[in-house]
Amino acid sequence: MKILVVDDEADVQLLFEQRFRREIREGIFSFAFAFSGEEALAYLQQGHYSEVVLILSDINMPGMSGLELLRCIKQEHPNPPPQVMMITAYGDDASYQKAMELGANNFLAKPLDFAALRQMLLPLNEQ
Repeated sequence: MKILVVDDEADVQLLFEQRFRREIREGIFSFAFAFSGEEALAYLQQGHYSEVVLILSDINMPGMSGLELLRCIKQEHPNPPPQVMMITAYGDDASYQKAMELGANNFLAKPLDFAALRQMLLPLNEQ
């Protein structure tokens, strides 16, 4: 299962690679990383859209926000849209409501609980 992680913090890549080392080694998950909403859209438009099963996107990024990315993904790729989970350090109700209105499948607060995230992701791999 390919997961695109979108976050402007570069250390997120190393963190995901460390926390999901076993799943990566066993071929359960593979990750791609984009460091902005614009980079994520470019990656998807380069023929990777059909490979990506899940997008985990930070909300607060310079340039295109995660919510703008979510809106673009849901509007430009409606059949079938990938699963999109939003990640934010600001778990406010307004961001949650906006993410859900735009079609997010889940809303996660930072710091991420990787054990809980793993439990959410494993069933997606079986679909």
